[in-house]
Amino acid sequence: MAYDVLYTTNATVTGEGRKGSGRSDDDRLAVDLSVPKGLGGDDGPGTNPEQLFAVGYGACFHGALRNVARQAKTKVDGATIDSQVSLGKSDEGLDIAVVLTVTIPGLEQAEAEKLVEAAHQMCPYSRATRGNIEVELITKTA
Repeated sequence: MAYDVLYTTNATVTGEGRKGSGRSDDDRLAVDLSVPKGLGGDDGPGTNPEQLFAVGYGACFHGALRNVARQAKTKVDGATIDSQVSLGKSDEGLDIAVVLTVTIPGLEQAEAEKLVEAAHQMCPYSRATRGNIEVELITKTA
């Protein structure tokens, strides 16, 4: 697939993978990583890949929602995206599943659902994960 690159970032992870640390090349992001108890870890003070993915997906989806709302000349002020990322076992190994709960106050349910579906079609994270992981969308209006 050919495309014009608009932005690229780089990060380096060192240590023991999920018990290491990560840093972006511009030093804007520096995190210690810890393994949650649910995965057999010590639940240390660091973050984990699932939390980072949840924030990244939520932020990207929120941007897509604002974009489609602007195109539809609809205001989505006060909208929130709650991203739940789960890691679980399947026959093939470990898999990720996502639930995005999108709350858009002040809109009718049908209009909100239409915007959420349009955002899901536009969002690069949604497009990258489509057909690869389970993504559930929940739309709320208050």
